[in-house]
Amino acid sequence: MSALQQQMLGEHLIRAAQVMEEQIDQEMNKLENLEEDDLEAIRRKRMDQIKKAQKSKQDMISNGHGKYEEVADEKEFFEATKKSDKVVCLFYLPGNFRCKIVDKHFEILARKYVGTRFIHVNAEKVHFLTTRLNIRVIPTIAIIVKQKTVDYIRGFDELGGKDEFTTETMENRLAKSEVITIEKRQPVQQKKKIIRCGVDEYDNEEDW
Repeated sequence: MSALQQQMLGEHLIRAAQVMEEQIDQEMNKLENLEEDDLEAIRRKRMDQIKKAQKSKQDMISNGHGKYEEVADEKEFFEATKKSDKVVCLFYLPGNFRCKIVDKHFEILARKYVGTRFIHVNAEKVHFLTTRLNIRVIPTIAIIVKQKTVDYIRGFDELGGKDEFTTETMENRLAKSEVITIEKRQPVQQKKKIIRCGVDEYDNEEDW
C-alpha cells in the first residue's frame, strides 16, 4: 500500500469514527433530555407490551398450547388448526411403538414451545384426513402453518433412521419447517450406533 493510500485510509477511518461519535452523542443527549413524562410514556408502552404478550400466551394455553393432546376426529383437527397458526400433528396407530417414541418427545416439546400446538390423532378414525393428506406411513407427522400443511416427517428416516434419536434431533427437524423457532442451538451429540443382529429395525413402521 502506497503512502497516499495509507493516508486516504487513515482519513476515512477518522471520519467514520467522528460520525459514530456524533451518533452516540446524539443518543446520549436524547436520554439526558428525557422529561419525566417521556420516561412514563416509555414505561407505559413497555407495560402494554408485556400485558399483550401475557394475554397472547394465556389465549394459547386456553386453546391447548403447552401440552400434548389427542384430537378425536376431523372436526377437532380442523378446529385446532383454525385456532392455532402453528400445529404439529402425529398420525398414529394403537400399538405402534414408534408412535410412542414420538409421544415421548412431543410431551417435552409441547411444554417448551408454547407458541406451537402439538396434537395426535388415531389414523384409523380420520379416513378423510389420511386420504386428503396422503398419509401412507405410520408414524407420519404433519406440520401445519396457518391452516396449510407445509411439511411431513414420515417414519424416522429424517431423524437418523434409528429409534434412539434425541428430543433435540426432533426439535432441529421441526425448526427446519419453521413451525418452532430455536433461540439458541446446542451442539448435537451423536449417540453410539447400536447394531441389532437379525432384526429389521423398521418392522414396526406401517404402511397406511
